[in-house]
Amino acid sequence: INGYRDSVAKYLRSLELNLDSGSLVLDAGSGTGIVTLGFYSAGFQSKKTFALDLSFKSLKVSQEQFEKDEKTDETNICAVQGNVLQLPFADETFDLVLTCGVLEYVSLDKGLKEFARVLKKDAKLVLIPVKPSLVGSMLEILYNFKTHPVEKVEKISQRYFEIVGNYKFPLNEPIGWSKMIFLLQKK
Repeated sequence: INGYRDSVAKYLRSLELNLDSGSLVLDAGSGTGIVTLGFYSAGFQSKKTFALDLSFKSLKVSQEQFEKDEKTDETNICAVQGNVLQLPFADETFDLVLTCGVLEYVSLDKGLKEFARVLKKDAKLVLIPVKPSLVGSMLEILYNFKTHPVEKVEKISQRYFEIVGNYKFPLNEPIGWSKMIFLLQKK
């Protein structure tokens, strides 16, 4: 788990996310909080970070992780139970949305459209999908989801976002076996 967090933190540190102490951040489908932990490990701060997940159990685990982690200011993190297809936030609320391994469980188009709805104009989405690979195929079977071809992610993303870049984690990092990253900017 720390390897994933460290890989995400390393990548996030390389980005110009244009955040400040007044920024609002959403980790959509936060699970046990690995991406939020990576965000704080990268040295970013926010006015408030919302960790949203459908699973109450995962949110409980993430809150425990946030409290234990010395780089994470748990007082700035609000755990919210909710659905990524019906985010309980007003239009154009967030300065950054982070999401990892979530859109494989729902409609890619509906998920990206909903993320675009809650992002401010020109704000960024860090999308970390499961990449099509042997490991991705095994994860599909284990966790009952559908990996999206890279071309499909790019095509649907461009309906709502400009693709600023994409990144492949090195294969010597465990996250590199199953994930890749798109940096998208809301149109």
